[in-house]
Amino acid sequence: MTLAPDFRGGLPPVLLHDLPARAAQCWPAQVALASGDTRWEYAALQARIASWAQGLRAWGLKAGERVAVVADKHPETVAAMFAVSRVQGVLVPVNPLLKLAQVQHILSDCGVAVLIGPAHRQSSWAALRECCPALRHVAHTSADTACTTHQVADDEATGRALETDLAAIFYTSGSTGLPKGVMLSHRNLLAGAGSVAAYLGNHADDVLLAALPLSFDAGFSQLTTAFLVGAQVVLLNYLLPMDVVRAMARYRVTGLTAVPPLYAQLSSVDWPPEAVQRLRYWANTGGRLPRSVLSAMQARAPSASPYLMFGLTEAFRATFLPPQEVLRRPDSIGKAIPNAEVLVLRDDGSLCDVDEPGELVQRGPLVALGYWQRPEATAERFKPLPIGLSGMRPVAVAQEMVVFSGDTVRRDAEGFLYFVGRRDEMIKTSGYRVSPTEVEEVAMAHAGIREAVAVPVADEALGSVIRLVVHGECGADDNGAQTAALLSHFRQQVPAYMVPREVLWVASPLPRNPNGKFDRQRWRDDARL
Repeated sequence: MTLAPDFRGGLPPVLLHDLPARAAQCWPAQVALASGDTRWEYAALQARIASWAQGLRAWGLKAGERVAVVADKHPETVAAMFAVSRVQGVLVPVNPLLKLAQVQHILSDCGVAVLIGPAHRQSSWAALRECCPALRHVAHTSADTACTTHQVADDEATGRALETDLAAIFYTSGSTGLPKGVMLSHRNLLAGAGSVAAYLGNHADDVLLAALPLSFDAGFSQLTTAFLVGAQVVLLNYLLPMDVVRAMARYRVTGLTAVPPLYAQLSSVDWPPEAVQRLRYWANTGGRLPRSVLSAMQARAPSASPYLMFGLTEAFRATFLPPQEVLRRPDSIGKAIPNAEVLVLRDDGSLCDVDEPGELVQRGPLVALGYWQRPEATAERFKPLPIGLSGMRPVAVAQEMVVFSGDTVRRDAEGFLYFVGRRDEMIKTSGYRVSPTEVEEVAMAHAGIREAVAVPVADEALGSVIRLVVHGECGADDNGAQTAALLSHFRQQVPAYMVPREVLWVASPLPRNPNGKFDRQRWRDDARL
């Protein structure tokens, strides 16, 4: 096993771009990224990051300006992402699955100055330029795009970046409408990488399969965790579960992180022996893993250690269940990850008793900086550590900001946590958090729809699927054509995971609660019948 060097001879990495830079010094000939037949060593990756950094400076990017990178699985994409940090810009990863209107919202919301994306999407960028006035430059991730000829000094950046500076904005669905940007500092991202690498035992001989979207915090973590220890990342765009299994065999993967729907698919296909020959662990994130899928995965990879993880974009990861506890308590989300503390609190801010449900509250260096330009939403979720707990900490820590997750959990007598439910109206499906309001707005934009409400329906494989209750001009008499037209409209506007699985047409206006809002709780209750 190749061990990561200690830091007695120098400082540890503190900025996002320090990760590949340090890896290029420690493991220059080690493969950093693999994609198809392409393999980039760490020295080559660092050279491409420097090239993209020159390009960004030549395009006039200033410190603190936002750069959106459409996060397709390509080595050039990764180089561009880390170059943004190198020139003190702010990275905004964009999910390639998003439709044009959703990309427009993200670019407009945070005033993106530069957009970098794959060449095959260039035809749509002109429309974005017209509606995003801050957007000055558009580039595509081909091998000849990054600047190599501009005479720009590599240390031209003004000022000095700090670990507390804003490094990235990850967009996540909110409970009241369009996605909002979670602001992450360099400290947040590197603390997360160190914590995950610690409990997964990552090292330079690891080969991590990047099956999750790089715009997803857990997907981007495959890069930061690997670069911290000099491991290899396999960038995979897959269509079928067998594509994942074949990649595991081809690249001799040692670590796999995925969401429950993918594990449900993987556990239903046959695996060749080569797929698990070097597999050391597999980790679940993005929702509870059904017991049936857990058992099937253990049968597919009996020698690999399962790690069941739980977290939120506002604080990356919160808990993990060690492999030795999986058989004893498969429904548990575990205990706090290293370098984090998880509390279970009542509404008054006091600690809950054993097995008493309460809100999961997380403190530590992984807690994000808040939501981009949304002070009210930030104040609702990010709050000072309750003063009643100040006796547990030095007085100076009483004003430390912690994140209230919106998740109800309980803690057993041994300190293990169990997920109870969400406090807000978010729908968790296919590993994504979906705003019911955003789904309803898409429905209301379709001709003939008067009212719509989206609710979750439990699903063994996906966690939940979306049921859309609709009041329209046709009343409750749907001959199938209206539903087909409505779903076609959805597929044109949103990614597949946001398309409703069921559409229920009703004749009367939808019921509302005393506050005048749609009574989603009634429809949630009806969905359980």
